[in-house]
Amino acid sequence: MLEEAKLLDDDYEGNGNRSWGTSITIDGVTYATSLFWQPLQNQEDPFTEVGEASEGVLEGADLFCIKPGKAPQFGICVSKEGFKSGENAAAVTLATALADKSSFVAVFKVDNGWWYTCIRNDIILSDGDMLFLNEEEAKEQFMSMLAVPDWGRKIAPPEWGIEETEYPDLAKLMQQGIRAKLQKIKALRGTKLMVVIAISAIIGLWLLSSIINGIFLAPPKRPVIAPIAPKVVKPVEKIPEVKPWEKLSNPDQVMKGCYQAVEAVIKILPPGWRIGNISCTPNGLTTSWTREVGRISWIDKALDMSGVIFSGRSISDDGNNLVASVPLPKVDIIASPPMKNDIDLKNTLNDLFQAIGQNVTLSSFSFTSPEQNVYRSVKFSFSSTHNPLIWNDLLIKFSGLEITMIKYDTTSKVWEYEGAIYVL
Repeated sequence: MLEEAKLLDDDYEGNGNRSWGTSITIDGVTYATSLFWQPLQNQEDPFTEVGEASEGVLEGADLFCIKPGKAPQFGICVSKEGFKSGENAAAVTLATALADKSSFVAVFKVDNGWWYTCIRNDIILSDGDMLFLNEEEAKEQFMSMLAVPDWGRKIAPPEWGIEETEYPDLAKLMQQGIRAKLQKIKALRGTKLMVVIAISAIIGLWLLSSIINGIFLAPPKRPVIAPIAPKVVKPVEKIPEVKPWEKLSNPDQVMKGCYQAVEAVIKILPPGWRIGNISCTPNGLTTSWTREVGRISWIDKALDMSGVIFSGRSISDDGNNLVASVPLPKVDIIASPPMKNDIDLKNTLNDLFQAIGQNVTLSSFSFTSPEQNVYRSVKFSFSSTHNPLIWNDLLIKFSGLEITMIKYDTTSKVWEYEGAIYVL
């Protein structure tokens, strides 16, 4: 039925939106957030691993930092997304401040959003450092991780009313942790740096010699009097604001990437272990396995031999639960302006879903940018037994589309879809 439901006349181009920020400010100190974290194998020479990750796992990354400790890691990011060299990595500071607990999941309300952090067995999950600009998305991510047992601490804003959570003072915690600064991946180091310094010194001596000869040994020159040109003051050019639909993750790639990742992990069948529910965002997939009668070595071997590339995995302190994350293939950032207003879009969506007998939940959403521009969208959510490849052809006809979350219930085989479409 879905294949026959291509009811829209316009062949709109689909998109997805970046709904996260890159930094927070606490007590006057700026911290970088939303880094992509990977395990560090060689602490003596981390630059090789970091360079390979910047060319493969997160192509275009040009900044990184190191998290020390029992499970060393490196985080990478792309400066053109707003990250700056010299900023402190927020996740490192918080992880070291709460080093007495090897596993914790937390959301802190900060001045520009909701900072989500998830650390399992001293490992920052690949998507466990995210500054959400929308409270609902931060809460959904936090609730999805509560399904995993054995957290040492669970931290959430008190207004959420979630049982067994606490909310310590973030400023005091950040004062207790160490600070690791972002630095350039391609910076000169070691022998190359010494060569550059030597060459610079030679050039400097030559310039100094030339200046001395020119000042003290050259014959005096007759002054030339020329009219002074009037000083032209260029007006300060105001950089136009990047609209949210001009930096969207390609929803076609997100849906296909999530489907492929889900299909890959559900085929992993470790003896004595049962897979849990699966969550997927443009940043990657997260799932868990629960031990019934098996052993840790069995699931480690099953994951290693599966052919799936994991960006992170961790086992609970009692050895009965394993959480793993899988990165998606590269997702392009594309632009797609809205084509409909709020009312027309809702009518079109309701008519479309009614035609195929599918329930859908719609709600209007708006936010004000730092430039005081208001942007509006229509959020949607629905559940279906049909996989993302089938829904993809239907949804990407809408311009301004973003897919924020795809969940898969491994027991009921039901898919849950959440997203938004920008409106005029």
